[in-house]
Amino acid sequence: MPTSVPDPVVAVEYKPHPTDKMKAAQWTGTKSIEVGTVPKPMITAPKDAIVHVTHATICGSDLHMYVGAMNAGMQKGDIMGHEAIGIVDEVGPGVVDIKKGDRVIILPVIACGECFYCQKKEYSLCDRTNPSKEMEGMYGHRLSGIFGYSHLTGGYPGDQAEWCRVPNADLTLVKAPKDIDAKKLLGLADVTTTAWHGNELAEVSKGSTVGVWGCGPIGLSIQRLALFRGAKKVYAIDIDKHRLELAESYGSIPINVSDHEDVADYILSLEPHGLDKGIEASGFRSTNSIAHTIMRTVGLEGDSSDTISAIIKATRKCGNIALIGDFFFNTNNFPIGALMEKTITLRGGQLMAQKYFPYLLDIVVRGEYDPSFMFTHTDDFEKIPENYALFNDHKVPGGLKVCLVTEFGRSGQ
Repeated sequence: MPTSVPDPVVAVEYKPHPTDKMKAAQWTGTKSIEVGTVPKPMITAPKDAIVHVTHATICGSDLHMYVGAMNAGMQKGDIMGHEAIGIVDEVGPGVVDIKKGDRVIILPVIACGECFYCQKKEYSLCDRTNPSKEMEGMYGHRLSGIFGYSHLTGGYPGDQAEWCRVPNADLTLVKAPKDIDAKKLLGLADVTTTAWHGNELAEVSKGSTVGVWGCGPIGLSIQRLALFRGAKKVYAIDIDKHRLELAESYGSIPINVSDHEDVADYILSLEPHGLDKGIEASGFRSTNSIAHTIMRTVGLEGDSSDTISAIIKATRKCGNIALIGDFFFNTNNFPIGALMEKTITLRGGQLMAQKYFPYLLDIVVRGEYDPSFMFTHTDDFEKIPENYALFNDHKVPGGLKVCLVTEFGRSGQ
């Protein structure tokens, strides 16, 4: 039976077309993504749209499912992905602003637009789009639905596919100009929006001294946007030499964790007062110590707090910390005393995507910010399994993300 949710989304699963098929990236087990042939989606609820996908990409958070860290929330055959753009193929009778033929960005977050949280523009906290009882049991509440991001976030079919059913299309889609480079729009779908959210959570402003742990596409985007917002100084902390070189080329000060016994102590030697803002952009699998490596391996904790511990130590008294790398479970040896006694404000959370549009699209259209830097490789969508492996092993040509182009996208759309 289809999983129902309240209006306007109505159902998690899409209504399958009786004859038309499409290619889709399907999770089939640990480190196993296959391009399968599945029914094309149909309009399932009045406010749906069907988008013919032109370009998609793989997110670092997709790798949590890929490596098996979230197997309990996955089902064989799940369609992956939450970063894509395309052309609207069809709209339901309840859609007002989006029209057939529009070029659109598909935002990752599926929100109702009507509940207590949506009214506050906290869309990723929507009360009405995620039926996961498991998440409610873990957290006491359910967050919003998200495309292709496990059954903890609803089990919605993702947009690493040739077509995507988009619930509540007027809120979930962003209409985009047809003359803007596809990579700029694809970079807005999740990475740039998440990076802006990280800066918002950390309250980065003119004159801030900022440290960003992680130099992947999101970490680098956080750094660039921090400078865009007027940060005085941005430190880039990672262990990947190539990514640190990229960070330096974009204006950050690189720090290789491998070069220092205690990276927080090193930062404090450079900034005695500490960082104004510390942002974690590497996530729950980022482990530097033997203790946390062992605890995660034997199941004594689900998340590592190595990077968070370093950030708390390196951040000044009354500073701000944002967690933007995903954390899901529990951790040990968390320095709660230092967090409290230093009067640090710590915030986290999934991107409140819709909140930041049209502003982010506007700065890209005006040429003030270019997110296309993150796509260092382009490939055919049908080669997505190989690209998952390359991304997981940090072997994507150029070192960052791949832009995957569907057959429809290759036709010049």
